[in-house]
Amino acid sequence: YKDRASAMAVARAVELGYEAICTASTGNAAASLATCARSIHFPCVVFVPESTPEAKLVQMLAFGAKVFKVAGNYDQAFDMACAASDEFGWMNRSAGFNPYLVEGKKTGAWELAEQTGFKLPDTVFVSVGDGSIVSGLCKGFQEMKALNLINSVPRVIGVQAEGASVLVKSWKRYKESGGRFEIEVETDIHTIADSVSVGNPREGMRALRAVESCKGEFISVSDDEIRDAIKRLPLETGVFGEPAAATAYAGAISARKSGLLNKKSRIAVFVTGSGLKDLKTAETAIHSTD
Repeated sequence: YKDRASAMAVARAVELGYEAICTASTGNAAASLATCARSIHFPCVVFVPESTPEAKLVQMLAFGAKVFKVAGNYDQAFDMACAASDEFGWMNRSAGFNPYLVEGKKTGAWELAEQTGFKLPDTVFVSVGDGSIVSGLCKGFQEMKALNLINSVPRVIGVQAEGASVLVKSWKRYKESGGRFEIEVETDIHTIADSVSVGNPREGMRALRAVESCKGEFISVSDDEIRDAIKRLPLETGVFGEPAAATAYAGAISARKSGLLNKKSRIAVFVTGSGLKDLKTAETAIHSTD
């Protein structure tokens, strides 16, 4: 899914006369950027946490990116990418920093509309880390409504892992207090879903407001629920997703159990990354007992 944003960022970097592009990433965005940049032989530098899955690192290196493994988490990689882009004058593709990414990520909403003949489902589930994909989807749906291409906007449900659920907590505080959105950054985050393992969501405020505009919700699921979804997703849908991608499916399963969805709801689940990106976790999930 990150290719939608990476293609936009690389094209814009060339238009604006940048000599290189960089990004911070838990893995997917960096691999995507390396691929898109190499297609036009454009220099690419990426900063990733030292815990990034090997398959994602191999993809970045195969496409010629300069890869820096940061001795820390995603948030520290983000700070390093920002410092490097300031120092060397590179375009920074990092989520929540680059304003052009949302224009690429909103295309998922338009594609869903095209595939359903503009008869969109009632509810859409998407995994959330930084908040940029869910922001883009909401923007796409809102634009279609403004153009009178659809009668109503789907309810968008942002799903986070319990161990990295900063936006879920912000959402709950907002609903309970009736005040304004506030985000409390967390440094102690733990989840098997590396692509959404974010303690400081850089596009968090926009994501919260976007989901509210779509009358949606933020919910969280446990790592055990994510493992179960990794196992069930290919068996039930024919799609093999990495942990962060399966998080959205886990959210749909949880929402059905909790009553957030009724049996007549028409839903769509955005599965944003291939299961081949993290085979170790997939193998553990598949061989786990019921």
